[in-house]
Amino acid sequence: QVLLVESGGGSVQTGGSLRVSCGASGGTISLHNMGWFRQAPGKERESVAHIAWSGGTYYADSVKGRFTISRDNKKNTMSLQMNSLKPDDTAVYYCAAAFGFGKTWDRRVEAYSDWGQGIQVTVSS
Repeated sequence: QVLLVESGGGSVQTGGSLRVSCGASGGTISLHNMGWFRQAPGKERESVAHIAWSGGTYYADSVKGRFTISRDNKKNTMSLQMNSLKPDDTAVYYCAAAFGFGKTWDRRVEAYSDWGQGIQVTVSS
């Protein structure tokens, strides 16, 4: 189990950019699949982007081409660069981790065992 803490985020106008990062402690994430999820008020938590322990990436259709997920195993961090932000991107963003080596890549919410506390991203029109 790893402890995850998000940083970054904040408020920006439509079309702007933000970067959220996730720092891990209590263990190395090099063999973990990592993901970003978000939850807007009154909505279910939804998948945003994922990066496998092997480096493969996956994006939700709603963010494809605008968001970029990356990881730095030496620093034990993961980041999400968000460009061309829209009001619909407003949500609390959560990072998540799950040990992935030797396992099928499962990107569902329930597949992730470790979660950060979340960080607010607000996009105004």
